[in-house]
Amino acid sequence: MPRAILAGLTLPASRPLSIPRWWSGVAAVALGCLVIAAIYGPGILAPWRTGWMLEGTIGPDPVQYWLGWTYFSRAPWSWPPGLNPDWGLEIGSSIFYSDSIPLLAFAFKALRPLMEVSQYWGLWLYACGALQALMAWRIIGLFTADPLARLAGAALFLVQPLILNRLGGHFALGGQFLLLMALYLCLTREPAARRLAGWAALVGASSLIHAYLLPMVAGLWATDLLARALRDGRRPAWLGMEALAVPLIGLCGLWLAGFFVLQSGLGGTWGGFGRMQLDLLAPFDPGEWGRFLPQLPRADHLEAADSYLGLGVLLLLAAGLIAFLARPGMRPGWPLLAGLAVFMALAVTHRVSIGGWVVTVLDLPERAVSLADALRASVRFFWPVAYAAMVGAIAALVHALGGRRAGLVLAGLLVVQVADLQPGVARLHGFFRPAPATAPLRLADPFWTQATARYERIRLAPTGMQARHWEEVAVLAATRGLPTDAVYLARLDPERVAALNATTLARLSTGRHERGSLYVLGDKDALAAAWAGMDPTRDLLRQADGIWVLAPGWLQPLVAAHTGASPPP
Repeated sequence: MPRAILAGLTLPASRPLSIPRWWSGVAAVALGCLVIAAIYGPGILAPWRTGWMLEGTIGPDPVQYWLGWTYFSRAPWSWPPGLNPDWGLEIGSSIFYSDSIPLLAFAFKALRPLMEVSQYWGLWLYACGALQALMAWRIIGLFTADPLARLAGAALFLVQPLILNRLGGHFALGGQFLLLMALYLCLTREPAARRLAGWAALVGASSLIHAYLLPMVAGLWATDLLARALRDGRRPAWLGMEALAVPLIGLCGLWLAGFFVLQSGLGGTWGGFGRMQLDLLAPFDPGEWGRFLPQLPRADHLEAADSYLGLGVLLLLAAGLIAFLARPGMRPGWPLLAGLAVFMALAVTHRVSIGGWVVTVLDLPERAVSLADALRASVRFFWPVAYAAMVGAIAALVHALGGRRAGLVLAGLLVVQVADLQPGVARLHGFFRPAPATAPLRLADPFWTQATARYERIRLAPTGMQARHWEEVAVLAATRGLPTDAVYLARLDPERVAALNATTLARLSTGRHERGSLYVLGDKDALAAAWAGMDPTRDLLRQADGIWVLAPGWLQPLVAAHTGASPPP
């Protein structure tokens, strides 16, 4: 077993650790799967069942993931391989920006000649539960071999709103086991070559899973590199090689996934840095999750209530602090503590929020804020801080009480955690309600079947981030195998969106319609332009399922319209 150093808390050398029995690890994996099954059900596992993602209960994000994967899976391989042009057309980008977990998308696309997978997110959710529990079990095993302590402690990392809330919709962000893997590497000592390989693999995988998890993992790697540079100054060659190789692997992963396809618009559209920050009361505010603690005032943003830790974990942190003060003997390691302080500063931002009351404590240059806008939902940087605090508290309890008694305490805290989180778990049960294997199309008018057989693509006017009618149009287009510019992506280039909308509006108003395009009209300006530019002897302007549609060349004979529906302008 690697020597434990808890990158901040070093166990006395006089207390060697025993090797745990393998069945305890299997039990941790099984526990992770059972928790996911109990909350989200078994119906999400089958790769051919997509209804639970598309029927609408859990919002538009799962629809986005499915659309990104569906278009990507059908597209020919490109260079870089993450390009996904048919979803978005001129404003399309890559599999990276549909949050479709590029690592899995690459794997299942490569397997497509052998097997077709309609969705892999059910498997991912179960894997996240299993790996979260397994990695927590391994970390706790650095301090005690007691099976109860390890299993109960692992369950506390899993029965945790920080991850369960994400698995309820933001699937890729449920990969928080990556943070635990990074903490594990920070807490152990390995030969230089194995350490380099471990960090390179972890940073590379993070770059192919989600953009928010990557800087957290990379930040923990940087703290570990600094700690080893201070401790192992005799091996500068290995450290220098790692300092070059690990970031290069991360950049290569981003390039492969298509991150660099987008040159602007990385700040997004839902508010910039300092607008979706960690409220200092949020870890103690039960919100929709807890049953025992009183409700507290909170910030007014989309993720304001997502940082509650649960009463069991709050008691764990308090007990760990008491144990640390009562029995000294573990010393902090400042590189990791400094890294966690940076994460906390990013989470809180320069606009400190306390119970929804916000005060700007630091005036950052506009250029710095613009760059930081890419990390707009900075509240998420609280995750590694919370997990590191839990690890430290468990280590302190084991140090003070011994493994067996600490296990009993952790088991009791788990009971409290489960009881406290019942309202939140019940809410998640409602998210993943039983659904048919395939959700019916929301556009049921027979016109859509005829139109998608005649046209080559579907245009949305105007288009943009979650533009009106985007979801039903994009799902229709994907189901019928047509490209579309109706999108919901993590980031969009605003200049490309504006240019496309201007071009489309000009085509509509002048009647110079793009050959092979069916136009879905989302606002009064687009409808007015369509009226002005249409030829009533050949074009059809009508409503289908309450949506205005312009079908150029619809009134021409089918043989003339089959390849595009309108003659060249």
